[in-house]
Amino acid sequence: MQQPLTPAEIVSELDKYIIGQKEAKRMVAIALRNRWRRQQVPEPLRDEITPKNIIMIGPTGVGKTEIARRLARLAQSPFLKVEASKFTEVGYVGRDVESMIRDLTDLAVNMVRSEEMELVKKKAEEIAEEKLLDILLPPKRQTDSRDQQALPEPATIEAAREEATQADSTREKLRKLLHKGALDDRYVDIEVPDRNFPNIEIFAGTGMDDMDYNLREMIGSMMPRRTKRRKVKIPEAREILIQEESQRLIDMDKVMKTAIERAEHSGIIFLDEIDKIAGRDAAGKGPDVSREGVQRDLLPIVEGSTVTTKYGMVKTDHILFIASGAFHISKPSDLVPELQGRFPIRVELQSLNKEDFIRILTEPENALIVQYRALLKTEEVELEFNDDAIDEIAGIAYHVNSRTENIGARRLHTVVEKLLSDISFNAPQMKGQKIPITREYVRQVLQDIIRDEDLSRYIL
Repeated sequence: MQQPLTPAEIVSELDKYIIGQKEAKRMVAIALRNRWRRQQVPEPLRDEITPKNIIMIGPTGVGKTEIARRLARLAQSPFLKVEASKFTEVGYVGRDVESMIRDLTDLAVNMVRSEEMELVKKKAEEIAEEKLLDILLPPKRQTDSRDQQALPEPATIEAAREEATQADSTREKLRKLLHKGALDDRYVDIEVPDRNFPNIEIFAGTGMDDMDYNLREMIGSMMPRRTKRRKVKIPEAREILIQEESQRLIDMDKVMKTAIERAEHSGIIFLDEIDKIAGRDAAGKGPDVSREGVQRDLLPIVEGSTVTTKYGMVKTDHILFIASGAFHISKPSDLVPELQGRFPIRVELQSLNKEDFIRILTEPENALIVQYRALLKTEEVELEFNDDAIDEIAGIAYHVNSRTENIGARRLHTVVEKLLSDISFNAPQMKGQKIPITREYVRQVLQDIIRDEDLSRYIL
């Protein structure tokens, strides 16, 4: 980060979107700040300072993923969320653990490419505009030297100059019309790459994702580059030409080098459901063998190793790993000791109560009520939630969580969606209306579901 945030500032930013969980916010803020501190340390010692990986322990829906995601946005870092339970031990069919490093590098490349394209966008727009004007007003074919020798000297040169002046004048008039949007409904023919190549299936084994990609790329490069003509409106043609020119203007070698550095030193991988691979059986048989096998495969990645990607070699030594799990059945000590040692920071997140739900509905910048009001405002329908209604919604969500499965703040989404489903459906016919959402309205819409526990299990 060019202007790094202090830990207190990081927590303050996280508070805008996540309610509670003060301890977890403090720990991730320190971990993020330590990345900047490490960059200030002299070179020999810098490589010895490894990230302090974190395990977040807590039930679903309390903010574990959101904390990690918001942290990555603050740091402008490549962020990847993966479920640990999706990986399989080497030798089994499924995703290998190295694939998450390849995915993280893909994200980093796309991030850096977008940044570079933004830097050259103005130049690309200028070139695209000239190309568009060439399509609208094709330049006259230049006469060759033999034609020029056959032309009468003075009259022809003067006529050519006058014609060129008129063409320039016409071009400038077209440019002004283009800027005003007066030509937006006009269609033009442009050349675009033809992506309809023959579909070639390549079957690669587990851990061979890169080989699969490289073979496809090699076969694709052997085929001649084909283009096709498309008839599109001028605004679309302009966007297509800007994209093409931006791609030509950026240096992809530089993009890949920068992206690898960013993935190595700023990348964040969020390993969700790590508790699902924590169980071990003393007998050492059955599915637990595979769980421990996945842990053993994860270990070198978290410890620090080098992974081959299609962009080059990526070191994992300084990638920050944040793991999370509910740990209802297993506990962090069930992980293999070596892996436990690589996650020195443990943070326990608290379950959410009714008061937390009220705050979640109203306080964050992206609060659920703010979202629904904005959605329905597009239909010119205004929702007005009073405090009693918000209290009732929070109470229902908390009540359903307590008697069925506790899914945390996610329960609010199902309750509010059910509450507003009729209004959302009929909104196009309700333009200009203000709709008050009161405690009575909430109870009226949700009363049957609240009373019937079996019904609430399926609907809420």
